[in-house]
Amino acid sequence: MVFTDIVFYTLAAILLFAGLRVITTRNPVHAALFLVLAFFTAAGIWLLLEAEFLGIALVLVYVGAVMVLFLFVVMMLDINVDKLREGFWEYLPMAGFIGVLMVVEMAMVLGGKYFSPTHAVTKPAGYSNTAELGSVLYTDYLLPFELASVVLLVAIVAAIVLTLRDRQDNKSMNPAEQVKVRKQDRLRIVSMAAEVEQPIAESVAIDTPTEGKQ
Repeated sequence: MVFTDIVFYTLAAILLFAGLRVITTRNPVHAALFLVLAFFTAAGIWLLLEAEFLGIALVLVYVGAVMVLFLFVVMMLDINVDKLREGFWEYLPMAGFIGVLMVVEMAMVLGGKYFSPTHAVTKPAGYSNTAELGSVLYTDYLLPFELASVVLLVAIVAAIVLTLRDRQDNKSMNPAEQVKVRKQDRLRIVSMAAEVEQPIAESVAIDTPTEGKQ
């Protein structure tokens, strides 16, 4: 067993432990911290597989931004853990079946390609997996990439709408009412008499007494 194998099995064990602790710990803050550990360990596995861009993106995007936001939200909200755990064991059989099915699917997909004995592929000098990933993503998988971005945008808008829907102090607009608006409802022309101001020079001459009168 070479050194890279030892590192891989160590990181894999830590990743499995962190993933189990995410769903088994009772403290939401501890669950978020274990999820940070899981992301960081997965980034180490990506680096071990010579996918530096994916590993760095996982650390910067998920660990550095998303999980920190999750942690702040969990710490600020008053979460009733006992209420969230009500009925947990009722959904355990279905959740276990789905989890086992996902594991079987991943084993079927990865079994023949990655677990079979293969020879190491030598890459030419100056090879960049970032450029290779971008080339494949924006050529062969351009349509799925755009569809995923649209789905994420719809999810963001839906989350904002659902959050502000029941608030009393929110300001919302009805497009149907805006279309039916008329000029007479928004604009009123008022006829006012013109007011003429006296010039400054004439006003001073009238108010100032002459020397003869004094």
